[in-house]
Amino acid sequence: MVGQSPAEPRAAVLLQPFVHQVGGHTSMLTYDEHTICKPLVSQELSFYESLPLAMRQFTPQYKGIVSVHLKKDSLGNLTLIASPGLGQPDTCGRLDSAGGDPAVTLWHKCKWSHTQVTKTFKDSCPGKMLLRTDLQYHTDSLLEDANGKQAERKSYNPWGLHCHRQHLNRMSSKHNENKLHQFLLLENVVSKYSYPCILDLKMGTRQHGDDASEEKKARHIKKCEQSTSASLGVRICGMQVYQADTGHFLCKDKYYGRKLSAEGFRQTLRQFLCNGNQLRTDLLEPIILRLKALLAVIRKQSSYRFYSSSLLIIYDGQEHKESADQHLPFPKTHGTNPSRVDVRMIDFAHTTFKGSKSNPNPTPYDGPDHGYIFGLENLIKILQSLLEGK
Repeated sequence: MVGQSPAEPRAAVLLQPFVHQVGGHTSMLTYDEHTICKPLVSQELSFYESLPLAMRQFTPQYKGIVSVHLKKDSLGNLTLIASPGLGQPDTCGRLDSAGGDPAVTLWHKCKWSHTQVTKTFKDSCPGKMLLRTDLQYHTDSLLEDANGKQAERKSYNPWGLHCHRQHLNRMSSKHNENKLHQFLLLENVVSKYSYPCILDLKMGTRQHGDDASEEKKARHIKKCEQSTSASLGVRICGMQVYQADTGHFLCKDKYYGRKLSAEGFRQTLRQFLCNGNQLRTDLLEPIILRLKALLAVIRKQSSYRFYSSSLLIIYDGQEHKESADQHLPFPKTHGTNPSRVDVRMIDFAHTTFKGSKSNPNPTPYDGPDHGYIFGLENLIKILQSLLEGK
């Protein structure tokens, strides 16, 4: 799909916000139904290109690189356009080191109307449903109507648009319309779900990368000490869970997750598995089995440190009786999977390992990532206690 040669160019793609982004700070954009894209960071690209075979079932599929540029219409509105094959002969090629700052995102004065956002959301989720949010923001509402009112704020999960606005404020003055930028193309890991319930967990006891400044290092250490990252090796970074009783999604953001105690973390994990009517106990065993399979893989990865990466736990909020007949691409770790659960590692911009192409001389680490393992072990213990009804 994305690896076509210049002799077979495909049409330019209008990138739209990924409406199921529940955490993180980098803008995630929809490329097509099964593919999302994000600003390319060389360290993350190096990870995907060197990905150990055993880890591939636990990460999004890497699909290549695409060139992206801004386009301005006659009214001055700016949109992001992906142009496969433009500016580089191989869409699955290496990052051009002369391509400028790879960590930027390009939402430049791009204001999405409520109609656009609602349409994007409805296109991605069948049926009539809204999102009820408990998001805490320290800025104004993300979208306003023509009169500046904020009445529509709670009609969908605004986290992805929040990320766009943050990037808009930081990056709008740095890049002109014609500059080409490179974005990673990755599998949309929730595309097969009708009502994707997503839990974004920041894993490990350390979050800062080796390249962090002293100020940034101190800031991340403080966040870990004041949250469950220190006590459990995991903290909640975002969540959306479909409530069958209301037809809404219940959402939580990273600010909520940072405030949780160990018991609060456990209760929120339980809430993630509750559909408004009952606890989805049918999900617990397949999630635990998937986490245990991941744990076994992580224990064997010497020199890897997954600093600031996240773990997604995903399931379909709408129970489908016919799902066993749909031949869905379930993970193979535990055979058939009628509950449609998945576990995926994401965000590797600060991941380091021996032999990294982006950093020939990384800080040497021996053995597996014990902070990540500590978080996985505690997560499994908590889910096991929920399974046992404790």
